[in-house]
Amino acid sequence: MKAIRIEQLGGPEQMRLVDVDTPTPQAGEVLVRHHAIGVNYIDVYFRTGVYPQPMPAGVGAEGAGVVEAVGEGVTRFKPGDRIAYCMARPGSYAEAHVAPANMAVKLPDAISYEIAAASLLKGLTAHYLLRKTFPVQQQHVLLIHAAAGGVGQILVQWAKYLGARIIATVGDDTKAEIAKALGADNVVVTKGADIAKRVRELTAGEGVDVVYDGVGKDTFDASLDSLKPLGMMVSYGNASGVIPPFSPGLLSIKGSLYFTRPGLATHMRTPQMVDENAADLFEAITSGVVMITPPKHYALANAAQAHIDLEARKTTGSLVLIP
Repeated sequence: MKAIRIEQLGGPEQMRLVDVDTPTPQAGEVLVRHHAIGVNYIDVYFRTGVYPQPMPAGVGAEGAGVVEAVGEGVTRFKPGDRIAYCMARPGSYAEAHVAPANMAVKLPDAISYEIAAASLLKGLTAHYLLRKTFPVQQQHVLLIHAAAGGVGQILVQWAKYLGARIIATVGDDTKAEIAKALGADNVVVTKGADIAKRVRELTAGEGVDVVYDGVGKDTFDASLDSLKPLGMMVSYGNASGVIPPFSPGLLSIKGSLYFTRPGLATHMRTPQMVDENAADLFEAITSGVVMITPPKHYALANAAQAHIDLEARKTTGSLVLIP
């Protein structure tokens, strides 16, 4: 089968389309023949070594397709089932991949393979951010960074449904229009902007209840300075680089703030958690609470270009590879 592999850490040019043996599912695994493959910023972290892995290695952790075979002990799925998975070991940029059965879900008929691959990891991330990490309620004021991105678009729509007021940040005017259309009450274009100052202006000096920050290094200071006393800073990504070390005393100085760095794996510890959280996500999509913009397609062979565009912040919404 065809698959993307890297021989060493580095830029997108390290990704090569090669012929490899189709993997055999081991105990607790399923072999999925892909119809669509999700592209996520976490894939960049593995490619560059932010999250170390032994070389040579595959890339990607999300896909949707048909179960081709199951390993020993798997009872959740059978060959022929339509499923999607995320948080698999890197290697989903391929015509087929093995994934832990406990990290996969059956797809409702109303959810296409492309929408599943474009939304499962991002949607489950938005779910735990809004429902678990900081349970959003009516009248909460939120700052959502990168609001026109894959996770950001879901966050804005879902938070608006929950009754929150949303201040969104985006990279340019085109993305600002996207965020407004999705329900953001105010949008700040980050280029040349003093984000925290603008947030204070928009909140009559009070600040926001929570910041959802998937950007990392470039927005860290502004995120803390945008919070009201006792507000929560939720750092869930490092798109601009890893946040540098800081003293916990800083949180006290800036208003007895809360800081957390949650991760999706913790919210997928059991099959029951996976099924329940995915059911909430699929209900939000099928009911129209969350609209998943049709993802941008790249051929599997063009995975490097997908990463180039993603890192250059040229994209909005989600990206998928088509094998």
